[in-house]
Amino acid sequence: MSSVLYDHIKQFIPTAQIPYEDIDTCFDRLGLAKKETLIEAGEKCDKAYFVEKGCLHAYFIDDNGVEKTVQFAIEKWWITDFLAFRYQNKTDFYIQAVEVSEVLYITRNKLEELFARHPEMEGYFRQVYEIGYGAAIMRIKYIFNYSKEEIFFHFANQFPEFVNRVPQYLLATYLGLTPEYLSKLRGRKFS
Repeated sequence: MSSVLYDHIKQFIPTAQIPYEDIDTCFDRLGLAKKETLIEAGEKCDKAYFVEKGCLHAYFIDDNGVEKTVQFAIEKWWITDFLAFRYQNKTDFYIQAVEVSEVLYITRNKLEELFARHPEMEGYFRQVYEIGYGAAIMRIKYIFNYSKEEIFFHFANQFPEFVNRVPQYLLATYLGLTPEYLSKLRGRKFS
């Protein structure tokens, strides 16, 4: 089993309850090149991805043909279109590697089998989903509550690794900024 996933599960479930060898059989590994796409809009979403190494982003393309990033995932984070994954529907999103990455993935069918054999894993995934949902709600609060400048500075203070790690144009779409305006803000922050 992946030591990264093993350590992540241990953060949420006491060690004595985790049947690691059996859990490992439910996951497959995938290496990704930079900018390689995992899933495209219009495809059935039947996998959830755990990032062992690297960075991925989920995005959609708006009516003007502009990519809009809605989620990032770095090491020890999960990424998928969770609603489409839940209902086994087609997704409206693309998921792409931002950098060379290694992911583990589990299909919806394997996840259901895992829950049937090891109900304690539902607790792990529930906690992961709660954290992800809470982060999404906070992002919405910032969008409603703060100016574009305040959103950037709050994000940069809370997640400095993203500001240096993620390409500026992706970060700009995630924060609802233009790349030019983000460049100006970064200049003020880091000068």
